[in-house]
Amino acid sequence: MLKANYFNIVIIAVLVLAGMLSAQALGADKDNTIPHLSKQGAATQLIVDGKPFLMLAGELHNSSSSSTEYMKPIWPKLAEANLNTVLAVVSWDLIEPEEGKFDFSLVDDLIKDARRYNMRLVLLWFGSWKNGVSTYVPVWVKTDLPRFPFARNADGNALEILSTFSDASRDADAKAFAALMRHIKEVDGQQHTVIMMQVENESGVLGDSRDRCKAANEAYNKPVPKELMDYLQKHKDTLLPEIHNAWQTGGFKTSGTWEEVFGVNKPHEKDWRNRSSFTDEIFMAWQYSRYIEKVAEAGKAEYPIPMYVNAWLDQEGCPQPGEFPSGGPLAEVMDIWKAGAAHIDMLCPDLYVPDFKARCEWYSRLGNPLFIPETRGDKDGVINIFYALGQHNLMGFSPFGIERIAEPNSELAKCYSVLSRIAPFILEGQAKGTIAGIAMDDPNQVEKVQLGGYTLELRILRRWVSGPTEGPVAAGIVIATGPDEFLAVGKGLMVLFSTSTPAEMVGFATVEEGTFVDGKWIPGRRLNGDEIISGRGLRFPPGGYSIQKVKVYRYK
Repeated sequence: MLKANYFNIVIIAVLVLAGMLSAQALGADKDNTIPHLSKQGAATQLIVDGKPFLMLAGELHNSSSSSTEYMKPIWPKLAEANLNTVLAVVSWDLIEPEEGKFDFSLVDDLIKDARRYNMRLVLLWFGSWKNGVSTYVPVWVKTDLPRFPFARNADGNALEILSTFSDASRDADAKAFAALMRHIKEVDGQQHTVIMMQVENESGVLGDSRDRCKAANEAYNKPVPKELMDYLQKHKDTLLPEIHNAWQTGGFKTSGTWEEVFGVNKPHEKDWRNRSSFTDEIFMAWQYSRYIEKVAEAGKAEYPIPMYVNAWLDQEGCPQPGEFPSGGPLAEVMDIWKAGAAHIDMLCPDLYVPDFKARCEWYSRLGNPLFIPETRGDKDGVINIFYALGQHNLMGFSPFGIERIAEPNSELAKCYSVLSRIAPFILEGQAKGTIAGIAMDDPNQVEKVQLGGYTLELRILRRWVSGPTEGPVAAGIVIATGPDEFLAVGKGLMVLFSTSTPAEMVGFATVEEGTFVDGKWIPGRRLNGDEIISGRGLRFPPGGYSIQKVKVYRYK
């Protein structure tokens, strides 16, 4: 009898343990259902509700989301413009007007309204910094400078910028951000309306190349922190050229002050930007990355959805650190940010500058996933999405001031409409590496890409070009969907096919114009003759975007 009871107890214990392990496994699976980034073949993609998600987004003006009433007429406009994601501000001063007392009513309203219009949210945490300055911090922070000190310039004057050398500022920001993330998990942890967080906004010092408060000056003249030196030595062979060349200028020292390690503040002969204050920029990049790392870490401890930082870029008119926010997550200091902010998933460019393609290339280095949280929303800006999607596995695109440009017949609305219909194919093409994208503004420009065993030659559809133009006038995406099969979308574009085999020609078995409705192909015209340039290639007139399914064959 005793043995039987003992056996029963053992069986019960085993069952209980199995149940606990099963519950833990289910919990892990459940955690894995929250929005997260995942390596999908050749691309890193945002996963929402278990599936890759392409953000066709727009960012509101800074103050729009501070009023639920103000937003009421805006939400239907955003829906009519075919957005699936809205970037909206959550500001520290409004959620913590008194220290330790939080008000999340505006956050709750944003989530409810986004659900009502079947949209996702990316929330922008305007905490310690927005556009480099500290205007969104609570009044109780702004008015207590002994506790929350400002940065100072070379003249000793205070800048309205919280200093990164204040643990009190960092900890207060982190506490508020953690409270926000805890609340989002409570109200949205199951429905996943909020899919990503921006931590701060365009951080960096404006008005000088670095913070020159007493603590900053002392740190600048102390040895470079061991954590950063360890990173540099570990990654010496894969460092980006900007940091590699700066370190080389200092003789690849393994210890020393900032100027001893990276050289004094003078132009670096091999530095691609020829920065006159590049060492200051590196110094501040480390300080900002470490500060923001603590904020992001506190938030992710509560709810670990993807988090990113965004950069105000150097450009004509503000080429030097301090003219743009010095130390922010610019491409040239990406190595420093990677070393300092492990809980930040992406460094993202606010892309208003003319060299769009080059910036996409720079921000795709070191395995950094590309998301463009701010950009131009006019017709010449919107069309750049095709290039970034096809060439750099872009996971999201977000013109700024979206409520001003979101109209049903706008270029953005038309673009998002067609892209939403082929989004699953875009995401699959990114993962498989079977996609190419183009945006062109030069009638003489010719782009050649290898795709699906063929050479594709992409040009502006010449008969529609009468002279010099400004901005891109042609764009498109081509995806290899199977052997000799392609899906293409574009406007103002001509696509020619060839092979590498001498004398081998490419013919078109079928070219079908149509669309997708709920994932199902709805055929339209069967194109031939003039519509396929007499059998020479695909033709996408400039009047609007069209989708074509193509099957080709080879002959000699």
